[in-house]
Amino acid sequence: MIHEELQNLQQLANRVTKKIEQLELENQSLRDQLGGMRLEIQEKEVSLEHFKNQIKISKIVNNIPVENLESAELRNRINNYIKEIDKIITYLSE
Repeated sequence: MIHEELQNLQQLANRVTKKIEQLELENQSLRDQLGGMRLEIQEKEVSLEHFKNQIKISKIVNNIPVENLESAELRNRINNYIKEIDKIITYLSE
């Protein structure tokens, strides 16, 4: 009788140990997944800040008064620089 109860307790302990191991593996997997998502969020935040800066620069360029040909040329050059910088950032991000 006691021997049977000890065997039952041993089996129960084995099941509990296996369940704990399974939960630890699942926990580690979820931690890894969370770390990856945090990195992804950081990358998206950087991209968002870049986009916000691009909008600000575009607004500044559009607010430059076009009084003569030189101002229009300056605006076009700045826009072209912005486009080139965006291409370089995109290339470096890949």
